[in-house]
Amino acid sequence: MANWNDPQPTRTGFGASPSLNGGAIGRTAGVDAGLRRYMLSIYNYMASGVLLTGVVALAFAASGMAAQVFMAGGGLAWLIVLSPLAFVMVMSFGINRLSTAALQATFWAYCAVMGLSMSTIFLVYTGTSIAATFFATAGAFAGLSLYGYTTKRDLSGMGTFMFMGLIGIILASIINLFLHSSGLAWGISFLGVLIFAGLTAWDTQKLRQMYYQVAGSDFMGKMIVMGALSLYLDFINLFMFMLRFMGDRR
Repeated sequence: MANWNDPQPTRTGFGASPSLNGGAIGRTAGVDAGLRRYMLSIYNYMASGVLLTGVVALAFAASGMAAQVFMAGGGLAWLIVLSPLAFVMVMSFGINRLSTAALQATFWAYCAVMGLSMSTIFLVYTGTSIAATFFATAGAFAGLSLYGYTTKRDLSGMGTFMFMGLIGIILASIINLFLHSSGLAWGISFLGVLIFAGLTAWDTQKLRQMYYQVAGSDFMGKMIVMGALSLYLDFINLFMFMLRFMGDRR
């Protein structure tokens, strides 16, 4: 028997507008499409930044300038090495003061300077091993980022643990500058691979969750750039730690 007191909000009668069902589906589809555009924009910025870094690094090394600067040492070498950190700090602490265009320009400048700093890998490792490590890193990064994007598991606890591990390997690396222990260096590299693998998944999930907070706001353009920076750092650090295992020295 029909219950005439039931308003049946999910049923549409003859001539009724399907705004409830159709509207909900439309809103869901709109969110999904917006999320895809948001994540694709982040990945495009990140991939373009990695490409720019690679081109600058290869060109600087091939010109012979990298060997001259870094083998001679001095202030210029230290300026190139430390400049990327300054760019990251400017972007992180100045995100509310910088315009979206200024933040984008700073990101591209950072990627270019990072290329100058990373040009030393072409002086230490063979080009073949660098290329093999790059493609291995790209495959691992894609799988880890896909996991972070699709998993229903909350990775925030793992992310906190990985961040603490990151602080640990930074301190261990500083200590090893004085100890020069090859065993400690290998241990740092092994932990570095694990930590940045975890951070890749965590950052991807965090960026997806951030979309729902910034969607439709003026801050969204800045979030895309900062999201690209986070994934860029994960990729570059994962690549550098893997290179210590896979790289063939000249």
